[in-house]
Parts: sequence; C-alpha cells; structure tokens
Amino acid sequence: MAGSLRLDGTGWTALAGRGLKIGYARGRTTDLGAFLMILYGIATCDTCRKARRALAEAGAEVTFRDLRAEPLTPDERAEFLAAFGDRLINRSSTTWRGLSETERAAAPDALLAAHPTLMKRPVVRAGATLTLGWSAATLDDLMAAGA
Repeated sequence: MAGSLRLDGTGWTALAGRGLKIGYARGRTTDLGAFLMILYGIATCDTCRKARRALAEAGAEVTFRDLRAEPLTPDERAEFLAAFGDRLINRSSTTWRGLSETERAAAPDALLAAHPTLMKRPVVRAGATLTLGWSAATLDDLMAAGA
C-alpha cells in the first residue's frame, strides 16, 4: 500500500489515510468496547473534552491521560513521533508562541520532553490504532477500526 510504513519486528503497520492510523498487521479487529482506549491530552483542552464526550456517547470505555500530570514517557514520545512526525507538535498553541526561536529549533522529542502540552491533542490509542487530532472523521475512523 502506498504511504505504508512497516516497523520491523513489531507486527505494526502505519497507514496513511484521513487520519494516520497504526493498524495491527495481522488484521485482528474488535469493537470499541472490547479493548482499552486511552485519550492523551490536557483537562482544560476543549477538543479533548469534545473527544471524551463523543467517545463516551459511542459506548467506548476511555481512560484519560492528562499530559500535565503524567507526561509522555520517552518510549511513548518515540512511538508517537514515528507515527505522526512533526505533526505531533502543535505550532499554533499558546505554549509554542511563548517559546524563543532557539527553543523552537529543538528536536521534536526534546520539545515534547520539556513542554508536554506542545503535543497536538488529542492522541487516541484504541487497541492497535493511534489517531491524532479530533473531528467527526476521527470518530468514524475509530469506529471502523473496531468493526
């Protein structure tokens, strides 16, 4: 498939589509309620609140991970950056606007380590699927991934 990236030895494949997703290469599927769903964001983010509400209304069981209270681990940052690249950095955020040009020039991993709220939100992990951002299409993608 054009736009695919296979991460060797893990059984995961990154798929480019309406929203970048990571799908399980063995093709296993399940419904939204059958696996743990984690929404990574911040409690004060309106988009994160909309996503949590929409997922709950769709019947998904969602664990919320507040990045201010519990920043991403180095492994999580590496995984998310491998999946989303520079799109993971929210360059329209208040935090970004407050950075100096020198700070902005840092590598994305270093930026996220120093400023966890620079991550574009939300990132939703639904089983083997990762999505970035939120829209009605994101909910559709998550529902389709679980079908």
